[in-house]
Amino acid sequence: MKNRRLRNHERREIQREILSILGLPHRPRPFSPGKQASSAPLFMLDLYNAMASEENPEELEYSVTAPLAADSRGSRKGSPASPNGYPRRIQLSRASPLTTQSPPLASLHDANFLNDADMVMSFVNLVERDKDFSHQRRHYKEFRFDLTQIPQGEAVTAAEFRIYKDRSNGRFENETIKISIYQIIKEYTNRDADLFLLDTRKTQALDVGWLVFDITVTSNHWVINPQNNLGLQLCAETGDGHSINVKSAGLVGRHGPQSKQPFMVAFFKASEVLLRSVRAANKRKNQNRNKSSSHQDSSRMSSVGDYNTSEQKQACKKHELYVSFRDLGWQDWIIAPEGYAAFYCDGECSFPLNAHMNATNHAIVQTLVHLMFPDHVPKPCCAPTKLNAISVLYFDDSSNVILKKYRNMVVRSCGCH
Repeated sequence: MKNRRLRNHERREIQREILSILGLPHRPRPFSPGKQASSAPLFMLDLYNAMASEENPEELEYSVTAPLAADSRGSRKGSPASPNGYPRRIQLSRASPLTTQSPPLASLHDANFLNDADMVMSFVNLVERDKDFSHQRRHYKEFRFDLTQIPQGEAVTAAEFRIYKDRSNGRFENETIKISIYQIIKEYTNRDADLFLLDTRKTQALDVGWLVFDITVTSNHWVINPQNNLGLQLCAETGDGHSINVKSAGLVGRHGPQSKQPFMVAFFKASEVLLRSVRAANKRKNQNRNKSSSHQDSSRMSSVGDYNTSEQKQACKKHELYVSFRDLGWQDWIIAPEGYAAFYCDGECSFPLNAHMNATNHAIVQTLVHLMFPDHVPKPCCAPTKLNAISVLYFDDSSNVILKKYRNMVVRSCGCH
């Protein structure tokens, strides 16, 4: 079959249907991303590669390009690098306060979070200038994240705050430094805010890598009660309890490199009931439009059908079908993949049904009955017997990076049903 360019109304229809499948009410229009890649998208790209390799263990089908050099501390000679400069094979290590390899995804906990999640979302720090704290808290730093863009029906299964640590100032060379993260409970105009300790990490001056703090409970609280989202505060202390400047402790703040900016990441489990209801609502909304265009579509399809019946159809099998997000004009908001091989099933389910047709027992019986009563019982249908998921990495309207898993999107095998 020869390829042809989509007509405008066909492209719009396909866009609407795919957006509906993706659970998006409209096409996201993010702000133009900067030239230098930042930490949150890079972390999400690592998660994407990990998730894509799980979906396609025999090969990593989706290739992504990013203009970044490899981190010399994280890449070993001879190891294949992912597009963001990280080793493609993510090494998992047991609980450690620092993930010293380049990939921010470096713990078994993160792997479990990823396996259980339908969606992962990163959030950038919204604080642009430091507050004036009391003398006692003069070294504290504040972080705020906007969680209002989370789609309805998404439940937080895990959430983390991540901040990068370089080598500490030489004055603290032999010190153990304690990093603590607090939830802001209540703010006042004339004194420091009330804080609640969430998590603590102890590090050494020479440690380098990402510090990861568990903020799952707090994130759930913020999603349910957005008015209580007052942000986080962080402090660094020496072993004897003296507060020190976080920069001297080696922590990278908003003035540091884009690839080492602090950020938050949350893992979500979607409500299948909600997704089905949204899909059904979109179908009802599109019924009138579909009816109005049915006449011209049927006339066009009839000619295609005549062409197909003029040739001897092959037995039921899998055929190639590629969905290109770039051809749909979505390259400005979908980071990866550029498209995916969806495949489709087509062909005859005629007697005798061979073993390679993956026929069900019911299909075999139906075929025999069809031979006896062809006017009353149809042949079995060629349909998918196994479907795989795909992962899509994209920006939302607020330029947050979202990684979402969509089940039953790729045909792996076909059979007679």
